[in-house]
Parts: sequence; C-alpha cells; structure tokens
Amino acid sequence: MAAKQRIESVDILRGFTIAAMILVNTPGTWSKVYAPLLHANWHGLTPTDLVFPFFLFIVGISISFAYKNKPKHGATYRKIVIRSLKLIGLGLFLGLFLPYPPFIKDFEVLRFPGVLQRIGVVFLISAILFMNFNWKTLLKIGLSILISYWLILGFVPLPDGSLPTFDRAPNNWANYIDLKLLGKHMWKPDYDPEGILSTLPAIATCISGILVGRILANAKVNKLVYLVATALSLLVCGYLFSIWFPINKAIWSSSFVLVTSGWATLILAVIYYLTDVLQFKLGTIFKYVGSNAITIFFLSSFISKCFYLIKVNEQQSIHAWLYNNIFVHSFLSDKLSSLLYALSAVMFYLALGYVLYKKKIFIKI
Repeated sequence: MAAKQRIESVDILRGFTIAAMILVNTPGTWSKVYAPLLHANWHGLTPTDLVFPFFLFIVGISISFAYKNKPKHGATYRKIVIRSLKLIGLGLFLGLFLPYPPFIKDFEVLRFPGVLQRIGVVFLISAILFMNFNWKTLLKIGLSILISYWLILGFVPLPDGSLPTFDRAPNNWANYIDLKLLGKHMWKPDYDPEGILSTLPAIATCISGILVGRILANAKVNKLVYLVATALSLLVCGYLFSIWFPINKAIWSSSFVLVTSGWATLILAVIYYLTDVLQFKLGTIFKYVGSNAITIFFLSSFISKCFYLIKVNEQQSIHAWLYNNIFVHSFLSDKLSSLLYALSAVMFYLALGYVLYKKKIFIKI
C-alpha cells in the first residue's frame, strides 16, 4: 500500500472524528441530549468519550508519517514549535473572543486549558519524542507514563497527608494540581478535563498513535493482522487495568488511554480493511473533512460560539432562534429535535470540507 493510500485511510478516520466532535458539541439544546452523545458523569465510557482521544491518536499517526524522514535540525524543531503555538493560540482565541464589544472576555474568568491547547502541547512533546527515540523507547516512555500516573494518583499522599482518590474531589491529584495552579481559569470550579497533570497520559495516547502509524508504514507485515492484534491487546489490558484504575476521561486515566487507543485501532483496522483491502470507496466524504481537520473544527467552534452569543432579539440568540423555528415541532421529541440540529451542523461542515477539498484548498495549521 502506498504512503498516499495509508494517509487517505487515516484521513477518513480523522474526518469521521471531526464530524463526531461537531455532532456532540452542537446539540439544539444541552438539556435534551441522547445519553450516548454525552460524556460519562465521572467514571465510565460513552461513545462521546472516545472522540477526543481518537483525535490525539490520529495526531500520533500523522506524526509518524510527517516526521519520519525529517532532519533533526533547528528548522524542523522550529516548525514543530510554531505549529504547537498556533494550536494553543487558536484555543486561547476561542476562549477570549466575544462577538460584541469589548470583543475580549475578562481575563479573570478566561479558561486556560482547552481542546486545541491540549492538542498543541501533546503534539509538541510527542513530535519531539518521535524525532529522538526509536519505537521501543517510545513504547517504554508511554508505558512509564501510564504506570507512573496510576501510582501518583492512587498512592502518593497529598501535601496535607490525606490519601488520594480517583473521585471528583480536591484529594484527587489531577484536580488538586489544577486548583492550585489554574484557580478560576478552569472549565469547572473543581476540575478541568484538559488539565495540567492529565495532559501526561494524553501524550501516551498520542504515542500509541505513533506506534500504530509504524505498523501502517511497515510494508513487510500483514497490517490488518497487526492492527487487530494490537487493538485486542490494548482493549484487554485497558479493561483489566480499569479494575484498579477506573476508566475516566475527566482525569484521562491510564485505563482510559489503553481502552480508547484500542477502540481507535480497531476502527482504523475496519476502515483499512474496507478501503485498502476490499477497495470499497466508503467514507470519502470524511476524507474531505479530514484534509482540513483543524480548520473545520476551529470554524465549527467559532461559529457555534457566535451563534450562542449574538442576539437576534431580546429573548433569543441566533442558535436559539434557528433551533426553535426550524427544528422544534410537535411531532418530534425534544431529544430528536436537538439531534437534528446537531446533524444539520455536521452536514454543513461536511459540505464545507467537500468544497475546500475540490478547490484544492488545504489550510495547514
């Protein structure tokens, strides 16, 4: 399989992941959402919890292709740093921007972490690791992160001498550090799902993608067999590990890393089998979105924020007006109406991805 084809297969998964991100982030109303389209309250795993780790996993695969033969000199590292800073900057811009005067949110309530910020940090560290270590060392680094994270969160006493827990409380090390260092600059008063300490296992998620990317790049192995075997190994290890360290997206637990990487690898194996082995032309629309993934995700977040904040009258924002006047009907349930709004947003951005791709517009962040 040629490199272009391998990248195309990954583009399909990347585009599907972006579409899923938009679907779960853009309901008609957050008060009426089907359970699978919501995150787990704390411990547990829903389909929505798979979306973000899937994207970081794909970032790892992309790193394994993009930097495989890059020279280890200042220019390459400079490009890595610049791209990371762009991602972080876009994330902070989304947090700061207001679509009305004074156009900038009060810095005192600005949330520092975020999805794009985490992608930027994880990309930076993972790309540098990939440039300097072979796959065996990367595997050891990833495993060391997961084991160390479990030991710290589960067994190291907090400064006041209390024993740590995995619960949503200040005596959870991930939450404790975020509260101390971020204070008011968090998503919730007591924790942030893209917090400081939980970024470490997120790097392990990206490393898992790098290692799977190595399988895709290896012309000497049966890729499908290796992908399925890797997926099953990750899933078995992850669910077993969850006995001692519960699956939890909010703190990005080590078992969460293993299980989500396992599902990502398994779904990639299915896509690979259908598109590259059987030559079925399925999911091409997702390839279009995947070719401008960050751009489309950023635009969807930016436009959604504007729709929520810009008023069309004293009672309704653009979002509320569109939802109530187009999607709410007596013959539809509230949850179905809310889902149809989200699906319409997905269809819009799929169409945008198609137009950009056909016009050969590829905006690289």
